[in-house]
Amino acid sequence: MLKKELRLNFLQLRNELSSETISNYSLEIANRVLQLPIWTFNFYHLFLSISEKNEIDTGFIMSILQGKDKNIVLPKVLDDTKLVHYLLTDNTILRKNKWNIPEPVDGLLVPPLKIDVVFVPLLAFDKLGHRVGYGKGFYDKFLNDDCRKDVIKIGLSLFKPVDKISDIQKHDIVMDYCVTPDKVYIF
Repeated sequence: MLKKELRLNFLQLRNELSSETISNYSLEIANRVLQLPIWTFNFYHLFLSISEKNEIDTGFIMSILQGKDKNIVLPKVLDDTKLVHYLLTDNTILRKNKWNIPEPVDGLLVPPLKIDVVFVPLLAFDKLGHRVGYGKGFYDKFLNDDCRKDVIKIGLSLFKPVDKISDIQKHDIVMDYCVTPDKVYIF
């Protein structure tokens, strides 16, 4: 299927989920994240959810990371073109941007090359590890241009994969894992 078609289909599917279902699925996903072989690393990049858009609640994963005393790195959109990354501390102030995404106001900048694991937002993914994001390309640019080549990329999805995304481009990054409420997919 084409990305545009998948984007519309999965936005509609997600919008049909109740807040209770989203919360239950999010907790199941967080529990599956515990099964991944990623816990020896130090810096974990985590996107914050837009609850009004029925996104997965990444707060459960944040609690796990905090409980394991990991460094949590949060993204902030800069100039509508790229992401910058701040260390989450007790003093971090979060504010919603124009897309309603909670992000740090400021703080300690973390160079992307320090990041070991990136939790990647998505709307849909396929059985080969390709993803459909929101279409702005922030994460494709971040993963291609800024991160180490060995950074671990973990997609988080409320839904099972489609067979194949047909319009993959050379800048599209393949994930290493995708975690759903039912299963961990390894690519």
